[in-house]
Amino acid sequence: MGALLALASAVCYGVVDFAGGLLSRRTHYAVVSFLGQVGGLLLALVVAAVVPADAVRSADVLWGALSGVGSGAAMLFLNRGLSRGAMSVVVPVSAVTGVVLSVLCGVWFLGDRPSVPAWLGICVTVPALWCVSRGGGRGTDTGRAAADGLPASLGVAVQYIGLAQAGAGSGMWPVAAGRVAAVVLLLPSAWRWLSGVRQPAGPLARPRGLCVRPKGLCVRAMAVGAGAALALALYLAAAHRQMLALAVVLASLYPAIPTVLGLTLLNEKVNRRQTAGLLAAAGAVVLLTLG
Repeated sequence: MGALLALASAVCYGVVDFAGGLLSRRTHYAVVSFLGQVGGLLLALVVAAVVPADAVRSADVLWGALSGVGSGAAMLFLNRGLSRGAMSVVVPVSAVTGVVLSVLCGVWFLGDRPSVPAWLGICVTVPALWCVSRGGGRGTDTGRAAADGLPASLGVAVQYIGLAQAGAGSGMWPVAAGRVAAVVLLLPSAWRWLSGVRQPAGPLARPRGLCVRPKGLCVRAMAVGAGAALALALYLAAAHRQMLALAVVLASLYPAIPTVLGLTLLNEKVNRRQTAGLLAAAGAVVLLTLG
């Protein structure tokens, strides 16, 4: 059950990244990130109220808040990279580095002991994620995109590690606490753009305010954030049922989803490297579930 929940989290995150990446190219990334966290907070509060919680400790709330700081930072840098059209660089850097940091932390500090098949799956996952995400697109600023991917990966690691420390009896309240922390973290950067104090230069420049059809933007960005909150809720449930290293790796297979969506919805062509990555990712799932 834990593996299925982690895979469901990966599917949700993949859809969120696909939709958020397209949205970040139409308006400022800070606004998309902030509104996404607001939408995530609304959904998280509803889910937390519905899911039973035996005992919500202050430590659980603090771990959830720390996870939210990681989530907010990760989404801000990820969306900034996506707004530059550098998905082929930002996504693999953030995903692969985030997986490595989370797994090493789980093994060294939390006592995780993956089996031999699980270790093989972990080793296969890292190159698989890189191959899947490297679409070979042109016209991207590789250096600046990599600079966005590295802090995003740190945020991903903090998000996964922090949330996994919350006790099972806390229900989904750590996820809600994380969304509050992310909203507070992202509010200043979003407010500067909304108030017109700092306008982006170049192709991202917009008139004062949101953009064309601000209501539509708000709804879409909040829906994307709600999907991310759902992904975190699924990941938290998975982390309570299996070791952190396996939950993180399975949940981090999300880069395969934008590739599949691009093939089916945007009629994109898959190259040989991506085909090899998709096949390797499928093999990694089998190995990780055996572990």
